[in-house]
Amino acid sequence: MHVISKELLINEKIKDKEIRLIGSEGEQLGVVSSKQALEIAAEKNMDLVKIAPQAVPPVCKVMDYGKYKFELTKKEKEQRKNQKIITVKEVRVTPNIDDHDFFTKVNNAIKFLKSGDKVKVTVRFRGREVTHAKLGEIILIRFGEAVEEVGIVDKKPKLEGRNMSMFISPRGAEK
Repeated sequence: MHVISKELLINEKIKDKEIRLIGSEGEQLGVVSSKQALEIAAEKNMDLVKIAPQAVPPVCKVMDYGKYKFELTKKEKEQRKNQKIITVKEVRVTPNIDDHDFFTKVNNAIKFLKSGDKVKVTVRFRGREVTHAKLGEIILIRFGEAVEEVGIVDKKPKLEGRNMSMFISPRGAEK
C-alpha cells in the first residue's frame, strides 16, 4: 500500500485542475479534471482521495474513505499488539561482594532473564575502590558465566566514571 500522510485531501478539498485517477478496483482511468473525477466518485457512492499529492499531476483514487481509515487503524492496532516491549532490569553489586550475596543477585538476574527482560549488571565503586577496577571486571565476568545458561553477554564490562557495567540479554532473544 502507499505511504500516506495522516490527513488526506478528500472530495471538494482537492483543488487541482487535473488529476490522475485510479478507479475503485485499482484500474487506471487516466488524467481527468477534478470535477469529472468527483462526478465519477459520486456515481459509485464513494470518495475521491488524493493519495500522491507530490506527483505531477497528483494521483487520486476512488475509494470508501471511512472504510479505508478503519482498515488503517485496525492494521496499526495489530502492529502494536505484536510488539514486544523489552525492559532493562538493573542488578547492582560491589567489588567486595560476599559469595552468598553474589548468588542472590545471580538468582535475581536469572529470574529477570527468564521473564524476557534484559539485565544491566553494575559494579559501583566507592571511594578509592575505583583504583581496583580489575576486581569489578572479574566479578562481572564471573556474573556472566553464572547466568550463561539463560543469558548471553551483550556488552562486555565497561568502566564509566565510578561504575562498571555489562548488559546481558535472555537466550533466544539474540539476533
